[in-house]
Amino acid sequence: MSGQVRQPIELSRMSAHSGRRLADRRTAGYSRMNAVVAEARSWIGTPYVAGASRRGGGCDCLGLVRGVWRTMVGPEPSYPRQPTDAPVSTDVLIHGLRDHMRMVPADHVLHEGQNLVFDLRGATGGGHLGVLCRSGDGWTFLHSYSGRGVTESTLSDPWHGRIVARFLFPMEGR
Repeated sequence: MSGQVRQPIELSRMSAHSGRRLADRRTAGYSRMNAVVAEARSWIGTPYVAGASRRGGGCDCLGLVRGVWRTMVGPEPSYPRQPTDAPVSTDVLIHGLRDHMRMVPADHVLHEGQNLVFDLRGATGGGHLGVLCRSGDGWTFLHSYSGRGVTESTLSDPWHGRIVARFLFPMEGR
């Protein structure tokens, strides 16, 4: 998109019906993303348990996303299990999410409800997941990590700089 200027849609050329459809779709998309954030926030306080995905009982970062998936989309797709103590590589996370979610192009703006993939190779040897949120005027994200469980953290520059991919839950579902 670099170098391209997107032309605004002339509302006078749109029928009332097509404009309403566009507005309905946008409203549905935003309310769906708000529902993703609300569901993810309902997991705050869930303790960290590697390989688990049970609100209140325990989860890791992938378990949080799996739990939100079950509420927002339905039964989980199958995926290869890893040993619970082994860090999951960033590449494995991206490949698995790409199979079941829509990847957000890097030049698109941030929106609440996007699933963030972080590359923490220098820190933990693997990837990390979180759900993007807003709090006041700033960006935050929900994630689960050892010693803390599910929490909402500020998307500070060090975290932001480690984002390597973003994904959206499928729009169909519950």
